Amino acid sequence: MTINYGVLLGFVPSNDSEVLLQSGQFKGVIQFRVDDLQKPIDNPENINWESYARGAVYALQNSGYDLRKGIIGYISGVKGLDSSGLSSSAAVGIAYLLALENVNDLVISPVDNIQLDKSIENKYLGLENGILDPSAILLSRYGYLTFMDCKTASPSHVYFSELSKSQQPQGELPFKILLAFSGLQHNLPKKRGYNTRVFECKEAARALLHTAGCEDTPNILRNVDPVVYETKKGVLEENLSRRAEHYFSEMKRVAKGRDAWARGNLQELGQLISASGRSSILNYECGSKEMIQLYEILLKAPGVLGARFSGAGFRGCCLAIVESDRAEAAAAYVAAEYEKAQPELVSRIPADRRVLVCEPGDSARVVLPDDDRLRS
Repeated sequence: MTINYGVLLGFVPSNDSEVLLQSGQFKGVIQFRVDDLQKPIDNPENINWESYARGAVYALQNSGYDLRKGIIGYISGVKGLDSSGLSSSAAVGIAYLLALENVNDLVISPVDNIQLDKSIENKYLGLENGILDPSAILLSRYGYLTFMDCKTASPSHVYFSELSKSQQPQGELPFKILLAFSGLQHNLPKKRGYNTRVFECKEAARALLHTAGCEDTPNILRNVDPVVYETKKGVLEENLSRRAEHYFSEMKRVAKGRDAWARGNLQELGQLISASGRSSILNYECGSKEMIQLYEILLKAPGVLGARFSGAGFRGCCLAIVESDRAEAAAAYVAAEYEKAQPELVSRIPADRRVLVCEPGDSARVVLPDDDRLRS
């Protein structure tokens, strides 16, 4: 599921291979050529907003696509959003990919673009993340939950049953999404906490697979049979045990959440989202004092059905699903309570974007000048 706030990239083709970009949130002008050979960044301290545009060119070059035209563009987060725990790096990478593909007449499927964005993150930037963020951005459909098996990379869409009920005018969903910002930002490639968690999950998988006699199987927890985990988890060191517990309990929550969504049971879905948030804190050990405070405030807000960290959870924002008719009251409560808890951090956030009330959205796409959506 996406939201109706995101990254907008306005662009036109350049007359040659030049790329010329400006940002609504970051200073400076990016200027390079698509026929320049892009090499992976070897020092995370060198990563900046320019890196994602170069990374998109790198991913396309590395996959054998012929780039002859560059773009002239301006990129900005809606409401001034930038790197705030909203899959923002994936959103920016995908925006550049779609723009470059458009001006170079490349027809690339969403599934292939998911892998291209993964190449930006993994190979160019050095971040060991998976495909969930780009999958949500490229495959989401309004009114549906996107269900992705990351092992097989096979998506499916689950319809929300409440949409068929007459009390929902014009097919509107009966909830909204709150985004509450902590005032903390965290560049994942520069801060290695995320990569450390990925490494620990691989180590947990290695130990479990070794115990099961599957030493030659790739060390990812998705390859560990849940029965093996339940019977052999005692072999894991304490921190690896917590990482594995988060993973396997999250797998159960995802399956239950999909079923709750299909039945239109938002109460159950919300409880599962909140349980995911608690496991992120206790078992995956991400977040910070400030993020945990914000999460706990959201859980107490009127009409909130469930809450958790957004993004990787180390910094950024928390999200919640909230009853539609109580969304504004919940937003006001969260803004006031978090300001009491963290006045200095809140002072860094523009008043109109401390807590946002959002609608579910649709997938990323190129909108052409004659598209009716530009006039709506």
